[in-house]
Amino acid sequence: MNASQNLLVELFVEELPPKALKKLGDAFAGVLFEQLKAQGLTAADSALTSFASPRRLAAHVTAVAAQAADKAVSQKLMPVAVGLDATGKATPALLKKLQALGADASAVAGLKRAPDGKAEALFYDSNVKGATLVEGLQKALLEAIAKLPIPKVMTYQLADGWSDVKFVRPAHGLVALHGSDVVAIEALGLKASNSTHGHRFEAAVDPVVLKDADSYAATLKKDGAVIASFTERKTEIAKQLAAAAAKVGGGVKAIDDDALLDEVTALVERPNVLVCEFEKEFLDVPQECLILTMKANQKYFPLLEASGKLSNKFLVVSNISPADASAVIQGNERVVRPRLADAKFFFDQDRKKTLASRVAGLDKVVYHNKLGSQGERVKRVRAIAEAIANRVDVTLVAAVQRAAELAKTDLVTDMVGEFPELQGIMGRYYALNDGLSQDVADAIEDHYKPRFAGDELPRNTVGVIVALADKLETLVGMFGIGNLPTGDKDPFALRRHALGVVRMLIERESPLQFHELTRLAFGAFPAGLLQDKAVELDEFLIERLKGYLREGGYSVAEVDAAIYAQKLGLWSTLPKRLAAVRAFAALPEAPALAAANKRISNILKKADAVDAHVSEVLLKEPAEVALYAAMRDVVPKANAQFESGDYTASLQSLAALRAPVDAFFDGVMVNADEMDLRLNRQGLLKSLHDAMNRVADLSKLAS
Repeated sequence: MNASQNLLVELFVEELPPKALKKLGDAFAGVLFEQLKAQGLTAADSALTSFASPRRLAAHVTAVAAQAADKAVSQKLMPVAVGLDATGKATPALLKKLQALGADASAVAGLKRAPDGKAEALFYDSNVKGATLVEGLQKALLEAIAKLPIPKVMTYQLADGWSDVKFVRPAHGLVALHGSDVVAIEALGLKASNSTHGHRFEAAVDPVVLKDADSYAATLKKDGAVIASFTERKTEIAKQLAAAAAKVGGGVKAIDDDALLDEVTALVERPNVLVCEFEKEFLDVPQECLILTMKANQKYFPLLEASGKLSNKFLVVSNISPADASAVIQGNERVVRPRLADAKFFFDQDRKKTLASRVAGLDKVVYHNKLGSQGERVKRVRAIAEAIANRVDVTLVAAVQRAAELAKTDLVTDMVGEFPELQGIMGRYYALNDGLSQDVADAIEDHYKPRFAGDELPRNTVGVIVALADKLETLVGMFGIGNLPTGDKDPFALRRHALGVVRMLIERESPLQFHELTRLAFGAFPAGLLQDKAVELDEFLIERLKGYLREGGYSVAEVDAAIYAQKLGLWSTLPKRLAAVRAFAALPEAPALAAANKRISNILKKADAVDAHVSEVLLKEPAEVALYAAMRDVVPKANAQFESGDYTASLQSLAALRAPVDAFFDGVMVNADEMDLRLNRQGLLKSLHDAMNRVADLSKLAS
């Protein structure tokens, strides 16, 4: 074996789980590389390439040594007091330890003494021989197999009929090449060789013999009809999808779904995109139903027109490339037809009953064993939504009540029973079929929004109110029965619900007070049903609020400053407050005023309840007279700007107080011996503190 060459390792297996393939491929290659690196078998510039196809996991690593360099090791043995007796001779304990390390009594003279905490210890210096590639790769491969993210493993028998092994799928081949040399390793009952297998049906030869590690991908493609690289296969499929859509014409495009593209990439080794079609009569069914059944059940790519409307043509990614593909096309068209017919049947049947007639059916659907049925939940959501509507716009109360009452009724329809992902979407279609208003129909669909990070918000105010009510009911209910998120576990998606509440209050510029909302929601539950978790829920939502604002590019200090005045109040004002804080922080006066504000806060904390009242008669020192005069000039102007909503101008006006504030602290003793002077000066500072912190807590900006 030559000193340093490129390495190729492949596990050839039966078809791997498609949704997990990319993760399996990356994990296999990543752990293998890290283990080789840890054993000193790679170079500083070694590069890793991972491969993953339905029937193989592989890794290619450049510049891998045949043997790692020897390594000097200093090993702590034991405290000197334990290893040497009073005369300096080795104790039996030390000799036994040395023997375990392959040394004898002659090594005692070469031991080093060094401090180890409070005591002195003996250290043994030795050279450890570097691992050979066979040893190192064997260990790395077993570690890579053991650490694969496999939720469930299979147990299967080996060829001898007696032994069995556990792996994600039965393995049938192992390749390990260092350059052109086979590395003699074993795993899963297999011995490494230089041959693998290509495409099940279209390989030119079988087995596929690999000349060396670097020819792996090219040889598999040429002789095995397999594109081994997951990334290359995905790119090829995307390219073929675009070409096929262009061939269909009319401006159609394949639906953009990266998760579906990944899954299909994990299902084929030699992609071949074909154009198929279905009967146009199925287009009468809501396109979301047809798209979902084609994607979820058949892994097809629906074609959308430029307007976004579904076409009756779709694309199939086949794993074979026959000269005449008509049989493959017809087969896929035949398979999809019953799926679409089922969707049409469900749609037709569901429309025979109104949503209103389904409300009673929700009483039979369990929501949570501690919180009752979906029917009971709907009543709570309706009560919360009605209360919110009365505070936002009383003219919307009737529409909000109707939308909240019907929002969950599509859960008992056949279509949503078959495709739960369509909840809300089908409710909107059925509401329009029942003759309900557009606002109510849209709200029924939109009350689930935002469904994920970055999702759009409800399109109208009715939808926002019902969505807020739905999310608040979930949060209050789950917190009230003790189902709080822990670590990365959040089975009821409470973090997502909380972020939805934050986004709607801010992005829809809601006039609602946050604290009032949560109390309204708690009030919708029967007395005694829930634990009092109001404080915990407030803190949970405020943490989501902080995270949301920080994701907008604001610093921790800016966010903490801005939410000070509105932690439990009008969150809709926070974007303007943050902009004002940032503009203020850029002023040259900002650091000094922030520090002064912090100083004032500390003084007021140590004082008893301070009244923001100032008696001009008791203003004795020139600096306090000057500060009071400056405040009488600046504060009314800043307050007027604050009341008009111009927070930036308000803070910038207050910046004019820097010089008199600095002079006050330089020339005035706040805690004077005379009680009346002390209280008056504290009152002056309280007035200043109140004025400066209406927009934000400026002390948070102090470094």
